[in-house]
Amino acid sequence: MRLITDINELDLNKSYSYTDYLTWRIKERVELIMGKIRNMSSAPKTQHQQVSVILSSLIFTILKVNCVKSLLRLLM
Repeated sequence: MRLITDINELDLNKSYSYTDYLTWRIKERVELIMGKIRNMSSAPKTQHQQVSVILSSLIFTILKVNCVKSLLRLLM
């Protein structure tokens, strides 16, 4: 099987196997999902990550407080 070095050598409408994928030496970041080539999404932006952390912290705090309240009710 020949090595693929440029994405233009691939037919984006065709289905590929993992064995095919292993022969690709292309610069573009792609992934193989159910036989189809997909461009990999970029990493989330910093602002998105910051908002995500803040929301996660808030949710954790709310759950923790509610859990403690529930435990205290059980003990009383």
